[in-house]
Amino acid sequence: MKTLKQVFGGNLQQYTMVLALVALIAAFEIVSGGRMLTASNFQNLISGNAYVLILAIGMVMVIVIGQIDLSVGSVAGVVGMTVALTIRDLGIPWWVGLILGLLVGMAIGSWQGFWLAKVGIPGFITTLAGMMIFRGLVIWISKSISVPVPDEFKVLGAGYLPEWGPAWTGLNNSTLLLGIIGIAYFAYSEFSRRARAIKLGGEVPVWVPVVRSVLIGVVIGYLTFLFGHGRPGTSFPIPGVILVVLVIIYHIITQRTTFGRHIYAVGGNKAAAALSGVNTQRTYFLVMANMSFLAALAGILFVGRATSAGPSDGNMWELDAIAAVFIGGAAVSGGIGTVVGSMIGGLVMAVLNNGLMLMGVGADRTQVIKGLVLLAAVAFDVYNKQQGRPSLIGQLQKGLRSSGRGNSVGETELEDTPTAPTK
Repeated sequence: MKTLKQVFGGNLQQYTMVLALVALIAAFEIVSGGRMLTASNFQNLISGNAYVLILAIGMVMVIVIGQIDLSVGSVAGVVGMTVALTIRDLGIPWWVGLILGLLVGMAIGSWQGFWLAKVGIPGFITTLAGMMIFRGLVIWISKSISVPVPDEFKVLGAGYLPEWGPAWTGLNNSTLLLGIIGIAYFAYSEFSRRARAIKLGGEVPVWVPVVRSVLIGVVIGYLTFLFGHGRPGTSFPIPGVILVVLVIIYHIITQRTTFGRHIYAVGGNKAAAALSGVNTQRTYFLVMANMSFLAALAGILFVGRATSAGPSDGNMWELDAIAAVFIGGAAVSGGIGTVVGSMIGGLVMAVLNNGLMLMGVGADRTQVIKGLVLLAAVAFDVYNKQQGRPSLIGQLQKGLRSSGRGNSVGETELEDTPTAPTK
């Protein structure tokens, strides 16, 4: 047990959702007769759920500051329709339409951020109004018909990494290169973390990062093989590449920057954060603007995969994103949650959807099961907090009171020690 705690960071409970994800995949692999762990199924799983996972990246930041965004699906829908209509009617290049869509998303986010940060209207009310406004707007401007998008958007939403180089590898070389980079990055991160711990006076045996790097390397290597040897012309999906890049960027932003610390400080205690010099209004505004920017990107990827923008695009997406964040360990009261945890929560929901579909379970019973899973995950999280124990993956970061190195606005870097219970 001591060895396991050293390898997994001293808090085995933080890997609850990781273990649940592995158990789900194994169970569906057995029940479906081996149809879960196939290249084509995993490619479809990533491409078909990338937009929800992108929404979850922004949603976790919104929930950490103690707010909620109910408009993300409607924003994604109206941006996708706006891009399709402007390209069709104005004849602009596809890349101009792409930039326009992202700018529209940022403008919507700025609008909603203004009402929250400057006027003081709660995010729930602000985005509920936004959901109504933009859902009606997308139906209005589309006249209830679908509008096709250029082929370049289809590549963004449903394309695959290209093939190049020698064929003797037996894999798609782009996917192979991506896997090698991933293994090298995680190995570098593990040894860098050990170096930082030693510099701060800690003791981490050299075999710990070695074992971690090997375990991560095995997982990435298997996924590289799974995606790289798929049917001809396919490899790792481009939406998956975009998602991986966003996860890395936003993990760094939330865990390694001053702005990230401000997000957790505002969510943990807004009054204390303000007294410490944090510009709470600016934090609220930027988080809401960022949420709509990511919603715009998710909408663009979706219309690319669907090959057209429709009036019902984005319907109920916000609920899937919120469920992914809470299953990933975020706290309803704010101040707790991580990008990586949200990704794991989103993958749990995606695998659940995919596995039930492979088993032939109808949409009605699938919704019931997803609701029960969400309820069980949050109940388990609440139970852990009541017992004074760390809560799922959300406790990977330190809180305001638990960081000996953090200042008054809190420290949110990943640590190897469990979070002390807050009284």
